[in-house]
Amino acid sequence: MLRFPAVIFLVLILALQYPLWLGKGGMFRLHQLQSQLNVQKGLNDAQKQRNIAMEAEVRDLASPSDAVEERARADLGMVRQSETWYRYPAKGNHSANSGSQ
Repeated sequence: MLRFPAVIFLVLILALQYPLWLGKGGMFRLHQLQSQLNVQKGLNDAQKQRNIAMEAEVRDLASPSDAVEERARADLGMVRQSETWYRYPAKGNHSANSGSQ
């Protein structure tokens, strides 16, 4: 006689626990969303760093011509008229080119 109420209470407890663990806003879903949030925060931090670097580059390029000259030298290989530019081949390039001839 006492087993029947205990079984009913157990079923009721399990029925109440279902939404907590497996429901739409349950613990498993919460853990999944927290993982997605952590991944997105990492991506956002990387984009913030990229944006900061780009803002600094824009400020440098908007400032006097020193930044523009530095950029032209590095990216385009430009030199002044009074300068002499020397190019040294990489250590591995010379032996690779002579072997294929």
